[in-house]
Amino acid sequence: MRVSVDRERCCGAGQCVLLAPDVFDQGEEDGIVVLLEPEPAEPLHGIVREAEAVCPTGAITTS
Repeated sequence: MRVSVDRERCCGAGQCVLLAPDVFDQGEEDGIVVLLEPEPAEPLHGIVREAEAVCPTGAITTS
C-alpha cells in the first residue's frame, strides 16, 4: 500500500491522526496533516483505509 496526502485539501480535522498515529501526524502550527509513513506495514492497511474513508475533505488517498 502507498499512501499520499494533499495538504492543500486538508482542513485539520485530525481523524487520521486519531485512527493511525503511526502513519499520520498534524503540524504544530496549522494542524494540517503530515504523512509519517507513505508505505505502512500490512497490519496498518485497514486502519489507513478507514482514515481515508472518514477524511472530510478527501485529502488522503491510497493505492
